[in-house]
Amino acid sequence: MSEVSLLKQKKDSISDTIQKCLELIEFNYNKDAHNILIKPNMCYYWDSTTGHTTDPLFVEEIVKILRTKYSNDVDISVIESDASAMKCKYAFKMLGYEKMSERNKINLFNLSEMEKEKNSVTVNDKLYEFDIPIIIKNADLLINIPKIKYMNSNIKMTCALKNIFGCNPNHKKYIYHKDINEVIVALNKLIKTDLCIVDGIVVHGIKTKKIDLIMASKDPVAIDTAAAKIIGVNPNTINYLKLAEKEKLGKMDPIVKGESINDWKKIYPTKTFQSKSLTFGYQMIKLFKLNKRMGLE
Repeated sequence: MSEVSLLKQKKDSISDTIQKCLELIEFNYNKDAHNILIKPNMCYYWDSTTGHTTDPLFVEEIVKILRTKYSNDVDISVIESDASAMKCKYAFKMLGYEKMSERNKINLFNLSEMEKEKNSVTVNDKLYEFDIPIIIKNADLLINIPKIKYMNSNIKMTCALKNIFGCNPNHKKYIYHKDINEVIVALNKLIKTDLCIVDGIVVHGIKTKKIDLIMASKDPVAIDTAAAKIIGVNPNTINYLKLAEKEKLGKMDPIVKGESINDWKKIYPTKTFQSKSLTFGYQMIKLFKLNKRMGLE
């Protein structure tokens, strides 16, 4: 359950490397899966060459694998939700997901516009309530395809667990930042992923760098632990990660298959020590300018 595979995409196709990663973690294709959801990281309008968002071509390779392993008729959908500074209708188009979906005959769903039902969950003895899209509850298979990124905040990094935060259909996600660690865990308790595949082809640290890393696991806590070590962050300093293990979402002791974490740590673009306030201010200026151009302010 806590196996994490790490492989470099070399001469083989990305599809071949992804399949090898899944073989290493002994992923079992359930033949009864007819309705499959894919959650990429689409945090904003930055395209995949920045290392901030999941490459639609990477998702496309996974779609092809699923069609081969299941059937050409399996129903596959990419899901995302609106945020205060990002609207799905623009992100799907700008990031290349519309063209990819047309080529592969898959659906693109904005969770913020879909039918929902209230669900409650307790984390650290505190009750949290969210509107959970019914489409997620009805899925046969939920695949999480995150990016590994530093976060200039108290959560320190984002990967599989944080990516599920994007399944919250409320576009005012900033209202949850006060309890962000607990909220990340709460949403993962309500929305259980079946498989995590990290798009680490292009990553972002102190700079954007192509490193051709692909990771896979059935355990989001294990894959986040491995990712933290790769980018040079002590997993024990990540509060939501420790809390996720406490809440039995997975284990912080990944069984690594394939290549060594230390080998990837050596080539990952090292952590930026840029001032939090400077980084945040720069990002906000960029967001403001882009929103103004698109009429979203």
